[in-house]
Amino acid sequence: MQITTIGLDLAKNVFHVVACNRAGKLLKKKQCRRNQVLAYFAQLEPCLVGMEGCASAHYWARELE
Repeated sequence: MQITTIGLDLAKNVFHVVACNRAGKLLKKKQCRRNQVLAYFAQLEPCLVGMEGCASAHYWARELE
């Protein structure tokens, strides 16, 4: 199970994370509270993260780098 791409839906309190492999097959779906997001991503191997373009996207991109 090699996660290569993650879609991250940003929100005020509950973020939705969708993880796919190279073939585009859905591997995981998870809801994370704002304070759990960084801990969740710290457990994962480096991968491509796509998120919506909004004001907080720049903040989260810097944090996830």
